Amino acid sequence: MRILITGGAGFIGTALCRYLLRDTEAEIIVLDKLTYASNVTALNELSGEPRYTFIKADICDFDKLDDAFQTHRPAAVVHLAAESHVDRSIADASAFIETNVKGTLVLLEAARRYLSSAPRAAGTFRFLHVSTDEVFGDLGETGTFLESSPYRPSSPYAASKAASDHLVRAWSRTYGLPVIISNCTNNYGPEQYPEKLIPLICRHAMNGWPLPVYGDGAQIRDWLHADDHARALWRLLNRAAPGSTYAIGARNECRNIDLVRRICRVFDQLVPSGAPHEQFITFVPDRPGHDERYAIDPSKIESEIGWRPAISFDDGLRETVRWYLDNPDWQNALADTDYRRRAKVPA
Repeated sequence: MRILITGGAGFIGTALCRYLLRDTEAEIIVLDKLTYASNVTALNELSGEPRYTFIKADICDFDKLDDAFQTHRPAAVVHLAAESHVDRSIADASAFIETNVKGTLVLLEAARRYLSSAPRAAGTFRFLHVSTDEVFGDLGETGTFLESSPYRPSSPYAASKAASDHLVRAWSRTYGLPVIISNCTNNYGPEQYPEKLIPLICRHAMNGWPLPVYGDGAQIRDWLHADDHARALWRLLNRAAPGSTYAIGARNECRNIDLVRRICRVFDQLVPSGAPHEQFITFVPDRPGHDERYAIDPSKIESEIGWRPAISFDDGLRETVRWYLDNPDWQNALADTDYRRRAKVPA
């Protein structure tokens, strides 16, 4: 299978690329415009692989997308390209509308044009649109998100992803594009950009900085290791029917404050000179419109696709902390000065 991966230089994208090249025979074409959060180091590690091709392009550039389709003639698209950080979307939503909404529209049109020129490919072609559980909004104290959950996005980021989901479904219904949609929980793992919670806390703990927690830290998130997510996406490409939607989660609900404390305990074990690291926890004013709880019921993907997570949360979290401790220069090189200033994080 030849797969075009948009946003393949991002956190989930690079995890997917590594998995496909290591554990499958797929060929991959990564299309990415290399934004601030791109993992260029991971891409450089793939550069000698004959089954890997990189194209620097913006998904809003129809001509570049059209050329990629016509040149490489992929059997599938995995659409991961997105602006993804909620805080950034609150500060300025324009980039999120441009990439997540307009970019998805342009990609859908490029895929539709490609299939119209290669009708024999339509029967096996798949367009896998990777989305988020944040489109469903605040869950409340009980229950879980299902594939049928109503959309109630709270942040500009979530609203932009909800819009992209609706576009993908519309192109399926109106034009017959063979799409699959997945909505996943919070991803974590090594090599995640340090604005996200787990790598942010790790970086602060490594430097002896305050460990910022929004509000009272009672917000609940459901956590999925990026490597488990990569395996799920590959299975969906091979087993999911066109027009289907799947919720992907690992049943790892955890309050933010409890997650930070778990990270602190791992640091206490691995860096005992700084223990107890919980002493550095600092509560900061809450994010506007902050959803209280997300949780996914992954029963459908488990029963229909046969996917289950292979990495326990404890093992994955420890592995992640260890990776950041072993690679301090990686985080420091990526850290974005503008983001640190707005987040009131030490430079």
